[in-house]
Amino acid sequence: MRMIGNLLWLLFSGIEMAIAYVFAGLLSILLIVTIPFAVPAFRLAGYTLWPFGRVVVQRADAGAGSVVGNVLWFVIAGWWLALLHVVFGLLLALTIIGLPFTIAHFKLAGLAVTPFGKDVVEARFAHQHEVVVAAPAPLGPSSPSR
Repeated sequence: MRMIGNLLWLLFSGIEMAIAYVFAGLLSILLIVTIPFAVPAFRLAGYTLWPFGRVVVQRADAGAGSVVGNVLWFVIAGWWLALLHVVFGLLLALTIIGLPFTIAHFKLAGLAVTPFGKDVVEARFAHQHEVVVAAPAPLGPSSPSR
């Protein structure tokens, strides 16, 4: 079920959002001072390409630097990436098949605003972390992953 969800996600909005994150990463590199912002941008580009089966968790070592990074990220790229997620989410909400993707986009909008201090892990390893921040909406009956 995850494979089908990820393939549909790619067709409906995954590729476009990944391109937006790659653009944000390249813009961060171009501005030189913001090179550290390229790391979460590229990490989120990969996550938006194939989100189902992976979750976002709070990093144990996140501190004040993450807060400062999130504030600066919001100003540079976070607000427009979150806006893109909301727009795609609203468009997908118009269709029945798009409802799970709408939920995923709204969760990703929150992540797009504050990516520092978070990490993307496979869902089967989420139990090793204290806080799961975001995960795409389930697409079908849950079964243990192998």
